[in-house]
Amino acid sequence: MGEFGRVLTAMITPFKTDGSVNYDLAAELAAHLANNGTDTLVVCGTTGESPTLSWDEEYQLFVEVSQAVAGKAKIIAGCGSNSTKEAIAATQKAAKIGVHGSLQVVPYYNKPPQAGLYQHFQAIAQACPDLPLLLYNIPGRTGQNLSPETVARLAEIDNIVGIKEASGNLDQASEIRRLTPKEFHLYAGDDSLTLPLLAIGAKGVVSVASHLVGNQLQQMIQAFSAGKIEVASDIHLQLFPLFKALFLTTNPIPVKQALKLKGWEVGSTRLPLCEAESEVSQKLKVVLEKLGLI
Repeated sequence: MGEFGRVLTAMITPFKTDGSVNYDLAAELAAHLANNGTDTLVVCGTTGESPTLSWDEEYQLFVEVSQAVAGKAKIIAGCGSNSTKEAIAATQKAAKIGVHGSLQVVPYYNKPPQAGLYQHFQAIAQACPDLPLLLYNIPGRTGQNLSPETVARLAEIDNIVGIKEASGNLDQASEIRRLTPKEFHLYAGDDSLTLPLLAIGAKGVVSVASHLVGNQLQQMIQAFSAGKIEVASDIHLQLFPLFKALFLTTNPIPVKQALKLKGWEVGSTRLPLCEAESEVSQKLKVVLEKLGLI
C-alpha cells in the first residue's frame, strides 16, 4: 500500500489575475510535471497555498489534476487540518474521487501534545482505512514537532505508510528511520536534504525544486540507488544554489516567481503571502540562468 515513487512534487496552485484558481493551468502544469520527473503530485499542500484555499477549491483541484495526469502520475491530496473532524471529512471526500493517498499535516496553532497527535492521525486512518496516508511534520509552520516515538507508533497503523519529514533536523530523521520498519517511507521535506537523507534510507523527496528540475532530481536519486555516489553528489551540488534560492523568502513565493520567469503565468500568491521582492526575483534569475533554466 502507498507506493508513490521517488520524486513527489509539492505542486503550486496557479491563480488568475482576479485571484481565482486557474484550474486549466493547474491541469497543464500537472501534465508537464508528470512528463518531467514527477512520480506523484502532492496537491493542496503548503506549496499549494492550502491555508487560503477553500475546501471546494481544493476538491476541484483534486478532480482536475487527477484527470490531467491519469495513468502518468499518482495524486496525494492535501487534506490536513487542525480540526480532526474536518480532516476526516475532507479525506473521505477526496478518497471517493480516486486519489492515491492523502497528506496529513501536524495540526497547527492548537499545538496538541504527542498523545493528541497520535489520536488525531489514528482517527483519520481509521475513518479512511483503504487510503494510504503520508504524515507531514513541519514544526516551523505548525508550532509542534511530531516526535520520532510518535511516528513509530503511528507506523504500526496499516494505512499510515510514510512521512514527509520537514523539521530540518537530520538527527530526528535518523531516529525516525531507526524506529520504523523499512517499508515505512521516509521522504525528505527539504530539497537540500534529499541526498543526505538518502544515505540513511529515505525513499525520496517531496520537492519544490522539481517544478524546475524534476528530471535532474530523478537522476540524482537513481544514481545514488545504483551506487554512483559521486554522480549523485555532483548533481546535488550543482542544484544546491537553486534549492536555497527557492527559500529566499516564504514558500511558495520564490517558486511561483521562478515559474513566471520561465513563462508560466501562474499568478501571484494569495494574501497574506505577497509578490516576490525585486531583490529575490533578481537572485532567482541569476541562479536560473546559471543552470540554463531560462
